[in-house]
This record gives sequence, structure tokens and C-alpha cells, in this order.
Amino acid sequence: MTRIIIYFVSVLAVLCSCKGGSTSSSNGGGDSLAFKYAEHIAATIHDGYTVVRLSDPWNSGKVLHTYILVPRDSEMPVGIPEGTVVRTPLQRAIVATSVHCGLVIAMNRKENIAGICELRYINNDYIRQECNAGRIIDCGSGLSPTLEKIIDLQPDAIFLSPFQNSGGYGRVEELNIPIIETADYMETSALGRAEWMKFYGMLFGAEREADSIFSRVERRYHELMVIAKHSDVRRSMTMDKMTGSVWYVPGGHSTIGKLIQDANTVYPWSTNDNSGSLALPFESVFEQSGNADVWAFRYNAPEPITFESLLSENASYAQFRAFRSGEVYGCNTATTTFYEDTPFHPDTLLRDFIIMSHPDINLGATTYFTRIVK
Repeated sequence: MTRIIIYFVSVLAVLCSCKGGSTSSSNGGGDSLAFKYAEHIAATIHDGYTVVRLSDPWNSGKVLHTYILVPRDSEMPVGIPEGTVVRTPLQRAIVATSVHCGLVIAMNRKENIAGICELRYINNDYIRQECNAGRIIDCGSGLSPTLEKIIDLQPDAIFLSPFQNSGGYGRVEELNIPIIETADYMETSALGRAEWMKFYGMLFGAEREADSIFSRVERRYHELMVIAKHSDVRRSMTMDKMTGSVWYVPGGHSTIGKLIQDANTVYPWSTNDNSGSLALPFESVFEQSGNADVWAFRYNAPEPITFESLLSENASYAQFRAFRSGEVYGCNTATTTFYEDTPFHPDTLLRDFIIMSHPDINLGATTYFTRIVK
């Protein structure tokens, strides 16, 4: 009974510490929309328009992009600041990534997706069905979309992922169509990335839906963190596996790295300040995580991976403690909605990590994205 009381008091304390209103004090004649976790986005609501600034995650103190959101049923305000004007709500958007397609659908705005990119990497049934029926158009590569298809669609915005030193978006920038730079993946916390749904909700006129989704995710995430902290077991975890001659592991400040730590699990690269991935040789990974209790990785294959197929990829995997003890979990991104769901529903992945790392906690026997390798 005492432990239960402690648990509920802890949950209440965590939630109260994160409580905040939707707006903060006036800022330059407007009200600032409060982002509690996201570090690379700020929004100020003015009379007749909203200014959204994305900070450059690769250049501290610089702005990546400024958007001026103006309701499409109103006249253009006088004296608006410099930036990319976006008429909202969006009606026909090209959403290049499966991650953001999933969010738009979750916000009940699926009819506003006119085009996508890289259909082969999208597992969402609705998107696939609409593409097969010709109602949603596959515009090709997300790095270099097909201009003719974009022109034919006449979208009111294109969602594209920015990359460091990418040199921009090529000829797409010449089309005079607002490019929404989806830099949410550069946030350093899972809830920080998920909170970007408030911005995307503003773009699609789905503010209430986005706020409701985020509130549920935030509440469940903190509840799970408290549950993990009360575990009697604290194990360590290593992530992913070799890709060619390189092993990419999440940086200590990446959303995955932080998720592992929020699961009250030891992560060998927790002190690393990289918010992306680290490209390491096998020897370095083995040196730092060869004794990890749990090994979890992502892969893409038509069939479930096995111990035998793992060894056929690299016989040295057998040296890992987790391999020898059978504590290996694989997430098949070809048959799960890992990439579609986890960025904006990180609570589901946190639950998986807790189940894998804390055998004394009962959250249900089945993980959502991962399966134990046999």
C-alpha cells in the first residue's frame, strides 16, 4: 500500500511540475505560445497572424526559418514581419515523410494530404490505398521530388526534412510554394519532438486535436517514467546493429538516447552530447556496450530476423552478453509503424523500453514495436 501511495504522489508531482498554460506573457505586441519541451521552435500570436520561428539546430543563435501563418479567409495583414507566408488551414499539402503523414491522419486531416514521397517506406494503410487509387500522388524522392508532379498538384505547402549542409532544396525552392521544414527530429527530448505537433496542428487548423493528442502523450509518458523509477531492477541497453562497416548508435542527446534514460535504463553513450547518430566501428561499440544486459535494434526485412541470420550478418555478435543470454529484441520497420508512430507517440516506445529493461514491472507481456529474437 505504501508503495502505491508513493507512486501516485510521484506522478502528481511530476505532472504539476510540467503544468503550464497555452500562452505566456506578451512579446512584441503578441502572445507567445508556450512550448514546454521543444527547444527549436517558438510561436507568437498577433492580431490576424501568427509568427513561428524555427531555430537552426546546427548553428546556435541563428534562425532556420520564419513562418507567417495567416488565415486563408482573411485579408493579408499590414506590416507583417519578413518570413514565408502560409495561408492556413492547409488544404492540399505534400507531406514527404511517413512520420508526418501519420500525425496528419491522427489529427483527422487526412483529406488534406495531396501528395507524399517515398511510398515504399510508408506503412500506413490509408496512404497506400489512396496512392493506389490515384487520389494521393507519390512525388518520388524526398531529397529530390519530381517537379512536374508537384506543379500538377498545386499544393499550398510542401513538408520536407532539413539536413545539415544540404545546400537547400534545389529547384523546389523556385516553385514559390511554402516549404515547411520539419526539423522536429533535431529536438533533444522525446516530448520536445512530440510537442512540434502543436505547430503542425496550427498549419492544418487542428489546434484542438493536436493539443489533445499531446496532453495524452505527455501524461502517459510521465506516468511511465515514474513507474520505471520505482523498479527494483536497473539494467543496461545497447542499440541497433552494423550497417555495412559502420554501427550507428543514437547519440546521448538524441530522442532515442533520452528515451532509454527516461526508462531508468543505463545507456552506454548517455554522456555523449550528440543529438543525432554516432557512426562507430564494431570494436568501439563492443568495448562500450559488450556487457549490456539488453540489445534492441531496428531492421527492415520481409521475415522476422533470427539468431542464425544475425550471425550470418556478423559472427562477432555472439560475443555480446545480451546475445548469449537471449535478451535481443528486434523492431522490423517493414511490418510495424515504428517510424510513423514513435516520434509523436514516444510513450509507446518508452513502454517497450521499460518492459525490456525492467522484468519486475508488469505493463503487459507484449511489447508494441519490438519482438524477442529467437
